[in-house]
Amino acid sequence: MLIAGETSGDLLAAELVGALREKMLASSLDSTADVQPLRTALAPRFFGAGGPHMKAAGVELAFDLTQHSVIGIAEVFKKYSQFRRIFKQLLKLAIERQPDVIIGVDYGGFNLRFGKAIKNYVRKHRKEFVPWNPKLVQFVSPQVWASRPGRARTLAENHDLLLSIFPFEKEWYGKRVPKLRVEFVGHPMIGRYTPEERVTRVPNSEPMGTRVTRPSEILLLPGSREDEVRRHWPVVTGAFELLRRELPTLRGKIVLPNDALAQSARSFSVPTGLEIQVGGLASALTEADLAITKSGTITMECAIFGVPALVFYRTSWPTYFIAKQIVRVRHLAMPNLLAVEELFPEFIQHAATPEKIARAALDLLNDPTRRETVKAKLAKIVASLGGRDATTRAADAVARLLP
Repeated sequence: MLIAGETSGDLLAAELVGALREKMLASSLDSTADVQPLRTALAPRFFGAGGPHMKAAGVELAFDLTQHSVIGIAEVFKKYSQFRRIFKQLLKLAIERQPDVIIGVDYGGFNLRFGKAIKNYVRKHRKEFVPWNPKLVQFVSPQVWASRPGRARTLAENHDLLLSIFPFEKEWYGKRVPKLRVEFVGHPMIGRYTPEERVTRVPNSEPMGTRVTRPSEILLLPGSREDEVRRHWPVVTGAFELLRRELPTLRGKIVLPNDALAQSARSFSVPTGLEIQVGGLASALTEADLAITKSGTITMECAIFGVPALVFYRTSWPTYFIAKQIVRVRHLAMPNLLAVEELFPEFIQHAATPEKIARAALDLLNDPTRRETVKAKLAKIVASLGGRDATTRAADAVARLLP
């Protein structure tokens, strides 16, 4: 059973399903010289909740959770009754189907509670001689090192394995909950692109302090949810219009994940020189001199492609207020956390104005030396993320839990 609630987690889960299927089919065949093998390959069955990638990978979906995804504590409260209903139905489904392994993919707020509910059920019914006791796996650590570190104890009490995608996490958990088994498998995103695919075009080569003379390409990434795009649209398009006043030949591209979002975006005001593109983020990153992106997983894609970026985010004021009380890290963008410095300037909430972002973007566009320095540091970060085959390593770790 797999549960993923975000678009990025849906893709991670689908990749893991493919690797697990291949691994388990191979391991279920005995090597023999006989014409008839001792055993035939038994394909594993997958079910749970996720999105279109998991469905395409052959997962039997009870819910498309990606259709219900929200960001922000206040936003979750608004949909509390809906999430509670889905939670109860998935718990009932797990008890009925009794999977050997339950894998939560990212989506920590939901998956940690789900894991606890499963273990509570198992503990309660142990005296009734119920043999079902599934292995619990969390793929992608919740950001407990950023806020609410007590959740690490919840993981340790209920989970058999945590698959980490960032190198510092294993040591962090080791100091606080040493009984929790943590395996650093690397970042799966690395394996999605070959080194050749990640090569960006030749950057502007004007000396430091001079104006950019050839057309520059700027990538605008407002988000993958309708509410994000609506909230962030004035920020990114406003910044682009201010930049075009200084750099009339500047070209811009907004990449959105699907046609529905693109159609919604086209109903807004689209500045001259700005193109809306559906999909094709990788190719857009190879062409970009600079990205203006919302915070989140997308900042790691910018890092992997070596694209300097400015990071921003706006959320509801109740969510922002709550986050200010519990977040304990200096930076939100993961490349900044890994670098232990602000490689990507951050503009959060009231600081996320078109004027501030445009000013910072112009400074970067007119400073190729600084951009090359950022690229070099990003390359070191990417080199620390475990190389290719992270999903295969994750599948191997899960398979080792099985009898």
